[in-house]
Amino acid sequence: MAKTKICIVGSGNWGSAIAKIVGANVTKHSDKFEDKVTMYVYEEMVNGKKLTEIINEQHENVKYLPGHKLPATIVAVPDVVEAAKDADILIFVVPHQFIPGLCAAMLGKIKPSAVGLSLIKGFAQGEGTKIKLISKIVEEQLKIPCSVLMGANLANEVAEEHFCETTIGCKDKIMGAIMKDCMQTPNFRVTVVEDTEAVEVCGALKNIVACAAGFVDGLALGDNTKAAVIRLGLMEMVRYVDQFHGGSKISTFFESCGVADLITTCYGGRNRKVSEAFVKTGKTIKELENEMLNGQKLQGPATAEEVNGMLKGCNSEDKFPLFTAVHRICTQQLKPQDLIDQIRNHPEHACQHFCHPLNCFLSTV
Repeated sequence: MAKTKICIVGSGNWGSAIAKIVGANVTKHSDKFEDKVTMYVYEEMVNGKKLTEIINEQHENVKYLPGHKLPATIVAVPDVVEAAKDADILIFVVPHQFIPGLCAAMLGKIKPSAVGLSLIKGFAQGEGTKIKLISKIVEEQLKIPCSVLMGANLANEVAEEHFCETTIGCKDKIMGAIMKDCMQTPNFRVTVVEDTEAVEVCGALKNIVACAAGFVDGLALGDNTKAAVIRLGLMEMVRYVDQFHGGSKISTFFESCGVADLITTCYGGRNRKVSEAFVKTGKTIKELENEMLNGQKLQGPATAEEVNGMLKGCNSEDKFPLFTAVHRICTQQLKPQDLIDQIRNHPEHACQHFCHPLNCFLSTV
């Protein structure tokens, strides 16, 4: 059998952490994978030298993942078409805003038999107020199937090889096993499920909840309030999936992509950190993104805006008061201090039997 060739589309903090894993696994499973992994790198100058040259010579992404050596199997390429043209698996790990442009550049220039794997936690804007899953954008624009990987995976901790779990959503069992082989390590444990849409939606929505958790931290409201915000956020995630992506399984929310990712993001993620600073400094989200993230992009506020447009379009804002409040706070329509007032009479508190979103799932079991 021909060996599988992998391309990583993206080279930020998370992309470089994944490159460290994939680069080692292609050597470990040399009977299954080509030993050269191309990594598309947006070219930029670092200390007067091209970032691709630094990565290929020093085997380290000194800007986005300093202090971690990448395997020699990882080859940085500044042209996405050149990087992707021979790949069998395309691992997408760039800010979601860049996916349409990258797909347009790659269309017709990749293997027709290639498959995608999206690690991108966000949504794309669809027609009008509708939003689309990133995996669907990839599928529609590149004409290939696209699976997803989401989990409680803070990039620096993954790079440090601390134990954690992740979830791959893949409808093809054979391809799911191949993707697991290229990702799993003793300290990065992979579960494969078929519930692809719920896996991906959880990865996007948890960033909205993390913003709310950051507001709570900035206001010094304590752990009880933060726990309540996380729980209510999880309920809105469940309700959202049921309303817009029916047919998902409640068990998916108990995988790493669900409750575990939600917890870790609400305590350690960039959305939480920037949202806390937003409260304490009075600066705008954009100013803080530029100051704190070293060129990385913040996903929570953008996702909240996209989700709010969709909720408003179908008159559902009142069903998702936490998501709605986060959007209004990020856009300075409300003050962070208004958060608790917005969720104090949450529908979750109003009716525990008929309105509880878990009943939508459990009634079908």
